[in-house]
Amino acid sequence: MEIRAVMFDFGGVISTSPFEAFARLEAEHGLPSGLIRTVNATNPDDNAWARLERDEIGIDAFGVQWAEEARSLGHELDGRLVLERLAGEIRPQMVAAVETCGTTYKTACLTNNFSSMARVVSDEVAAVYALFDAVLESRVLGVRKPDPRFYELACATVGVEPEESVFLDDLGINLKPARALGMRTIKVTDPHQALAELEDITGLSFER
Repeated sequence: MEIRAVMFDFGGVISTSPFEAFARLEAEHGLPSGLIRTVNATNPDDNAWARLERDEIGIDAFGVQWAEEARSLGHELDGRLVLERLAGEIRPQMVAAVETCGTTYKTACLTNNFSSMARVVSDEVAAVYALFDAVLESRVLGVRKPDPRFYELACATVGVEPEESVFLDDLGINLKPARALGMRTIKVTDPHQALAELEDITGLSFER
């Protein structure tokens, strides 16, 4: 089926991944490498991170619950410190790709976020959001990736079937349900490689 829409995750795709910042935080506190990702991957549907991104709890409650989850794994860290490391740097080549895709395809941004982030969106991020035909945020929808409903809502919002869309994300756990629905998927590890794959699917040419 012909592709009619291109959908992008934000953090780790449009912007650099927070994982490097997480690694620095772990090192600063003498914590095992990968602890933050381990906490976030434990009970992923109902843990503090999931509840925050569905707007079920606020920042302070998150900090306490996340700390309890870290403590259950034998380590101490306030979850609020983790949130402070989330912001990444915008990747100009990805922004250019969104613009190029928008000349031919419907575009959407599919992002897991939380309410306090809405108050600190920079002008740079707001300008990127404005490039998309639709921006779907977990804090607004009350559902988050990798819940299949998130992708179904995205497709319905831009008026395409899943089989008519391609989705870029840096996390395999978010790509698996999208692929199961019929979406073409690209895992963004190396942005240059990801754009090469997107060229193959769309027939467009991107600056890399």
